[in-house]
Amino acid sequence: MIHPDTELRYVNDLIGYGVVATRHIPRGTITWVRDNLDQTFSPDHVLRMSEHCKQVLEKYGYADRRGDTILCWDHARFMNHSCEASCLSPGYDFELAVRDLAPGDELTDDYGTLNLESSFLCACARPNCRGEIGPADSSRHADRWDGLLREAFPSIRQVAQPLWPVVSEKDKDAVLLGIADVTRMRSCRFHHLSNGQVNPAVCDEGLRIDMESNGKGHSHDAATRRSAG
Repeated sequence: MIHPDTELRYVNDLIGYGVVATRHIPRGTITWVRDNLDQTFSPDHVLRMSEHCKQVLEKYGYADRRGDTILCWDHARFMNHSCEASCLSPGYDFELAVRDLAPGDELTDDYGTLNLESSFLCACARPNCRGEIGPADSSRHADRWDGLLREAFPSIRQVAQPLWPVVSEKDKDAVLLGIADVTRMRSCRFHHLSNGQVNPAVCDEGLRIDMESNGKGHSHDAATRRSAG
């Protein structure tokens, strides 16, 4: 479920449609939660689909950590990629704003986090655009994503959270522990597949962030998404 203070809006001819904020959304706000209305398709189910349906899933779906394809029921499926994403997911079934969003700002993901099966050329045109987004990005950039999430995570308790009732009870308990001690925040790596399979190093408790004395965090053990536009 996407944050209520958003709407679907035409961005430009290259990007097409995107999700934008209609009111100020501060850093630390939960911007999307996976809920029971989202559709889940097993790999076998996808294989049995028509080519038309497969193309829809390829454009609008993403692969979760178990290799299932998820299709969001609302306009969350229109969230575009950016190499400077405004929203990222820690190792829970929701995304978090990692910076303040003003009215009219676009809510974006980094598709490198979404278990890509192949690479695509990026059209985000951000100053730090990587040019090409691919499967290896999930491991290459995970520490940087975790750093952004770690900075935003304590704000969860400090800002309005209209989507908090949608968060699962299991995730709520884990999130509250992470807010109290950010070293217990689950890493974004919890979502990542390993060579197309569930990562054997990832148990249900997920991965945690260990803080080093220099302030940098590194995670330790404890599908396809549409291209930009």
